[in-house]
Amino acid sequence: MKKLLFSIAIFYGTLASFSQKDSELFRINDTPVMVSEFKQMYEKNLTIAEDTEATSVESYLELFINYKLKINEAYNLQLDTVTSYQRELESYKKELLVPYLHDTETLQALVKEAYDRTKNEVKASHILVRFPGKGLAVDTLFLRNKIVGYRNRILQGEDFEKVAKEVSEDPSVKRNGGNLGYFKAFQMVYPFETVAYKTKVGEVSEPFKTKFGWHIVKVTDIRSSKGEFEAAHILVRNSPKSEANIHSLYKLLESGKPFEEVAKEHSEDTNTAKIGGRLPRFGTGKMVDEFENHVRSLKVPGSYSTPFKTIFGWHIVKLIKSYPVPSFSEMKNELIRKVKQSKRIKISDKALLKKLMDTYEVKEYPEAMVIFLKTKKEALKASELHATILSVNKEEFTQRDFLEFIKFTNKTVKENFKDFKKNALLSCFKKNLVHTNPEYRNTLLEYKEGLLLFDLMQQKIWNKASKDTLGLKSFFSANKVKYGKELDAIRGQVISDYQDALEKEWIKELRKNNTVRVRKRALRKLKNTYNQ
Repeated sequence: MKKLLFSIAIFYGTLASFSQKDSELFRINDTPVMVSEFKQMYEKNLTIAEDTEATSVESYLELFINYKLKINEAYNLQLDTVTSYQRELESYKKELLVPYLHDTETLQALVKEAYDRTKNEVKASHILVRFPGKGLAVDTLFLRNKIVGYRNRILQGEDFEKVAKEVSEDPSVKRNGGNLGYFKAFQMVYPFETVAYKTKVGEVSEPFKTKFGWHIVKVTDIRSSKGEFEAAHILVRNSPKSEANIHSLYKLLESGKPFEEVAKEHSEDTNTAKIGGRLPRFGTGKMVDEFENHVRSLKVPGSYSTPFKTIFGWHIVKLIKSYPVPSFSEMKNELIRKVKQSKRIKISDKALLKKLMDTYEVKEYPEAMVIFLKTKKEALKASELHATILSVNKEEFTQRDFLEFIKFTNKTVKENFKDFKKNALLSCFKKNLVHTNPEYRNTLLEYKEGLLLFDLMQQKIWNKASKDTLGLKSFFSANKVKYGKELDAIRGQVISDYQDALEKEWIKELRKNNTVRVRKRALRKLKNTYNQ
């Protein structure tokens, strides 16, 4: 029922978008309702209404007035002050705010960048000098000088793989010589991914940091992505007879025996043999290079490779289906989700903060900071801290606010104040969003009024219809001819009809107790706009 009411609220809801040219359509007592509110909801209704009456301006106006009368009644009854209502609304606000706490332009650029890096795969090798212990807390200059020295050796002619095996602190270097193979977006930490994609083939990057330490990267190839694959394989694990065995299985395939049967009977990959050798769908970086390259070389679904060897043994692989990289429009929503879940979203967060700094009037009060520089926070008394320490758009934040903010942090005063200022900027941004972003305001208002309407209908109609046994029986008796059955047999239908009857009477009462004035000139213009 609650879900249904929210859809009704959206159907009839107020979506105010005031402008200087906007005009009043009708007034409930002393509260005006503007043409823009009606137009937005009416046009929305045109796309979903099934009966022609609901598409008539005058008919829809009557429904809209009824809706506004109900919302007006909810405010008169102060349902917006009820604790449960306020708690639920605040919870929804927090969820609704999340998408707006990023800079839209930067987010769009990150999503487009991720798509380009999904279409093109880069192959690179690296050398790592790790951060000891907790990482960035240590002096990294010494570590940077080490990586600079390794880079110079390579630039002077030493082989990258040789130097990597000698000095790299990546545990996998002994096996791969620093070669990471091909990768694409989201398969490496973002700073590493970015440097790799920006370094030209054959070149060695400047030293750069990630959370792991200092790196240098050499890019050895860039290729277009083929997307993902479904494949099956036959495996003969390494043994003195493995090569001969795999070739005998290949002969069985060549003689016409189905791939799935050979896999079930002879493959030594016990996880896949029972399902005909079928592997989970995979893309770049999920399989060892030799295996992936043989799959990539197969052009036609159903074709299979000649025997080849990997570290796991000898294989024959069959292509089942290829999945090319989808178009940007097809991948956009998935990429937005991935970007928001990855560390790269911090770039968008920083861009938003920079815009707020450039837009808002921000004033710091250094004299109010002195007490925090001279006195330990544990010795400060909140009751004595009244001075303004920061203002954002004339909203003041006091020393007491700052003390509360730093209570559980171990950062320096300077670092704490930087975080405090960011928090203050975002706080002001959140408060102002309802005035600056129509989309946010409209969505919040739909939910807010839908929530009120639900509580109001429950109080005025639904509870009464379900609990007023005598009223229900009286209604049934008055309409018994219409039903033709006993009450217990059709109780659900009778309750629904009783609710409708109660609501009609209630609307009459609301109309009687409130003054509704429709501006005929504004209504005429609306009807002309929609050719009615």
